Amino acid sequence: MEPATVFSISIGVFLLAVTGFSIYTSFGPPSRELNDPFEDHED
Repeated sequence: MEPATVFSISIGVFLLAVTGFSIYTSFGPPSRELNDPFEDHED
């Protein structure tokens, strides 16, 4: 393969991995440990 193709595929895989990890952290089991700063400071 050409280096440009390998580089493009690598960037695509990296972006998919970061997106998947972000979704897992936001909506998966680790989301129970997240806190909402707006709920912490009610007026």
